[in-house]
Amino acid sequence: MTSTSEATPHSRTSKDGATDDGTADTRSGRLLALVLAAQFMALLDTFIVNVAAPTIRTELGASGAGLQLVVAGYTISYAVLLITGARLGGLLGHGRAHLAGLAVFTAASLACGLAAGTGQLITFRLIQGVGAAVMIPQVLSLIQQHFTGAARMRALGAYGAVLATGAAAGQVVGGVLVSADLFGAGWRPVFLVNVPIGLVLLVLGVRVLPREPRTGRARAEARARGLDLPGLVLLAAAVTLFTVPLVLGQELDWPSWSWICLLASVVFFAGFAAHETRLAGRGGAPLIALRVLRIPGIALAALRILLVMAVNAGFLFVMTLHFQGGLGYSALHAGLMFAPTATVFGVVGLTWRRWPAGLQRALVPGGFALVTAASVTVGLVMREGGGGGAGLYAAMVLMGAGLSMGFSPALTGALADVRPEDAADASGMLVTVTQLGQLIGVATFGTLYLNRLDATGAHASAHALWVCAVALSVTAIVGVSAGLVRRRQRVDSLQG
Repeated sequence: MTSTSEATPHSRTSKDGATDDGTADTRSGRLLALVLAAQFMALLDTFIVNVAAPTIRTELGASGAGLQLVVAGYTISYAVLLITGARLGGLLGHGRAHLAGLAVFTAASLACGLAAGTGQLITFRLIQGVGAAVMIPQVLSLIQQHFTGAARMRALGAYGAVLATGAAAGQVVGGVLVSADLFGAGWRPVFLVNVPIGLVLLVLGVRVLPREPRTGRARAEARARGLDLPGLVLLAAAVTLFTVPLVLGQELDWPSWSWICLLASVVFFAGFAAHETRLAGRGGAPLIALRVLRIPGIALAALRILLVMAVNAGFLFVMTLHFQGGLGYSALHAGLMFAPTATVFGVVGLTWRRWPAGLQRALVPGGFALVTAASVTVGLVMREGGGGGAGLYAAMVLMGAGLSMGFSPALTGALADVRPEDAADASGMLVTVTQLGQLIGVATFGTLYLNRLDATGAHASAHALWVCAVALSVTAIVGVSAGLVRRRQRVDSLQG
């Protein structure tokens, strides 16, 4: 990066730290490092609890449904409030909103680590999700506003690498912390580790992040838009009615209320869409601005992100269950099994922009193809109940590469040309899609695994894993098809 004092004679530094030629000054580099560190911490918390779940259940005496709410409560409140969190950034200033969310997240992490029972832990996990929902949407908005040109592309690439690397890294870190049993604290360090990190980021953030409210025309526009509270209520109801049955249905043997909730969620989603359309027609400011949906390529990118994050989360969750439940691995052993996936994901996410241009055009469908191959390979090498050997490690590497190729270019391409005034809406929508993809992946593939586990005898876990591997590969094939359809449309338009 080029500092402000070292900018070339042909570049000019703007007030927000980006130069006209797409480079970024030192302050923008510090800003990026800080918000990505906070992003990584929040992502760790989404998955770090997976590995700690058996210990939490033992020490707190949690029921199966209670344990699932401990794991998923964070994601539910996170997903419900993300778009509103993005809108708050426009009203308060993205730096202020990020710091406020970080403070809530850090305090809730401390409360989780000190929780005396399952009910308390679920409550504090929900509050953690609220803090993350205010903090995380500001990351993309700050990137959009403080970087331009090539610097923005690099920053978005780093964001993409952090986003899903955090998922696999959460499994590894969770395994290390639970196995270490620091000071005899058992599962509690998986939450308490956020406290010193959060405090450091808060101190640094006060110095680095822009905290002044938006002024002038931008501030007036943000205030005029408001929060769209009716839209928030409809969206919150729809997401809650959709996610809670998915989280609890398997444990409770799919009671009638779970199906009623799922049907009701469709009604509320339809009501939300109707409300947003009417509000936009009256000249109001809906939670999801229609102009954002019309940004070229963003709808396709949202589909790809939804698919890749569903596969990512489902794969991590099911493999964790198989490693610890089927193969009897310790939390540390199970967590370290994901190290190849996390490492390769990060390497690919940070380097793909330097690959040959011809190869870059096929990255997304090619990534989904690699995910398909990796899923089938995992199922085959572990189908007989063994550890998988070298074939498993090769598949884990392929999975990391494929997920990164499917995710990072899709996200970067969708946001590269988003206007700064649309950054909050676009980032809120895509981060919400990311979280919903993770939630759907855990609920769908986790339920499929557990259902097959109940229905089989010997080698039950290995057989259930094979069924999930096939389902994961089918999902990845949908991603391949989406990429091919897009390429075909481009060819047709050029020929026309």
